Amino acid sequence: MSATFDRVDRFCKQFGITVPILLAPMAGVPATSLSIAVANAGGLGACGVLIMKPDAIAAWASEFRAGSSGPFQLNTWIPDPAPVRDRVHEAKVREFLASWGPAVPEAADPPPYFEAQCDAILAARPPIASSIMGLFPPDFVATLKASAIKWFATATTVAEAKMAEAAGADAIIAQGAEAGGHRGAFEAASAQRQQVGLVSLVPAVVDAVRIPVIATGGIADGRGVAAALALGASAAQIGTGFLRCPEAKLHPAWADALSRTAPEDTVVSRVFSGRAGRAIATKYVLAAIADNAPTPAPYPIQRMLTTPMREQASKDGDVERMQVWAGQSAALAAAMPAGELVARVWSDARALLGR
Repeated sequence: MSATFDRVDRFCKQFGITVPILLAPMAGVPATSLSIAVANAGGLGACGVLIMKPDAIAAWASEFRAGSSGPFQLNTWIPDPAPVRDRVHEAKVREFLASWGPAVPEAADPPPYFEAQCDAILAARPPIASSIMGLFPPDFVATLKASAIKWFATATTVAEAKMAEAAGADAIIAQGAEAGGHRGAFEAASAQRQQVGLVSLVPAVVDAVRIPVIATGGIADGRGVAAALALGASAAQIGTGFLRCPEAKLHPAWADALSRTAPEDTVVSRVFSGRAGRAIATKYVLAAIADNAPTPAPYPIQRMLTTPMREQASKDGDVERMQVWAGQSAALAAAMPAGELVARVWSDARALLGR
């Protein structure tokens, strides 16, 4: 296993961490305290800025730096083409959603956040910027490199990983189908059709590219980290596995639901946002994917239409209507301080790998 630890050590030195564990950038879980705890334990902090305005991005980075001198990544989505609006069908979706929450107003056209978020990322000067759902534009990649900001590109297939490397990515985040939250596929239409598990994806991507590979999806303890590194990854990224840590400040109903969620209790669907994502198969999810339910509107229209239901469910503490993203290893998430969890996961992984 000496080659494995040599690879891990090179990655850690290159990106300024001491433990090869990255916090996944989860847009619905922006609590700075979680990133601070992970970074202070030697890992990499993260923020998914998808739903944040530029001033909020700047405030998050400032708060992080006030609590940690460690590195972090800022992540955003590459936008899909503008959605084709079908007002008649949207009315059917609103009618369906009204039975699960408050009356649903018509969705407005989505705001153009992407360019402003890219500017805010540059202004915040994170050590790492990361992308999902596609590739950063070439001019932005050039500006990142000129600013000494590394680029981690999320890929769900070998083809996507090759495209990211050719576009100048510094590392590939290989996202297995087990991952909670949104699938990172470059094309929305292929997100549910092409679901490659992590055990198959990681070695295939490692063999296909020359840059470091970070494994993510279904990793929540030392066994998952050890397996990812043995498959050729240089680090592991964990999302759901950190959600029961107190620093995540997750809604108690969501956190409690994770502890009793078996792998088969999650499902990939488009019913929350219009983009495919893995969540707990709640009563709403099961009803919304039933044959008699209207198909979801495209992203981000569906996300806007489900907002009243999701917000009311959070107020009510009703997990059956909440947007409870969860990976297939949700039940492995430990309710303990994040720094202690990082230390335990890495200790267990090292023991399994014989070091």
